[in-house]
Amino acid sequence: MANVALLGASGNAGARLLKELVERGHQVTAIARQPERIEALANVRAVAGDANDAAALAELFKGHDAVISAVPFTGSDAATLVSAVRDAGVPRYLVVGGAGSLEVAPGERVVDQPDFPPEYKPEATAGAVFLDYLRGITQPEWTFLSPSAVFVPGERTGTFRLGKDALLVSEEGSSISFEDFAVAMVDELERPAHPNQRFTVGY
Repeated sequence: MANVALLGASGNAGARLLKELVERGHQVTAIARQPERIEALANVRAVAGDANDAAALAELFKGHDAVISAVPFTGSDAATLVSAVRDAGVPRYLVVGGAGSLEVAPGERVVDQPDFPPEYKPEATAGAVFLDYLRGITQPEWTFLSPSAVFVPGERTGTFRLGKDALLVSEEGSSISFEDFAVAMVDELERPAHPNQRFTVGY
């Protein structure tokens, strides 16, 4: 059992991560701007927190085995979050990433393709910058998990593929449910296989 601080616990990915963590027996400090939106579950302590307040976050993170952040990249900063994890003395930092920084061919990112939806470009670009920052550090040990192109509510099947930096595509396209993404992330928490790396999950 791990003691996990989950930042962004009320969001789409965060809520599924919270449920998956609890179902596997982990203790969770669930952090959100509006903690009343966090589902009331056993072994969960819901608290208010701001992704841009490094000092306050460091206090919330202290005593945990890992921090998982599931907050939008356009509303957060990699250096701020990493400094909070470091100051708290937490050894592992796992990040809900984006698909935009994945590659469709060597050196060709999803976000740079001509058909990439313009409304998603700011978040995707910010996610790529966040990943670049992580690639320049080794402490805390980090992992950045990118979903597939379509990242939506669905079923928890437990059946999916893992990849590294290339977008995973099947005959049905490129997709992963929030629920199965959470399975892959908690698998990584429990059995670390991608230290200081990005990896991806898809069907």
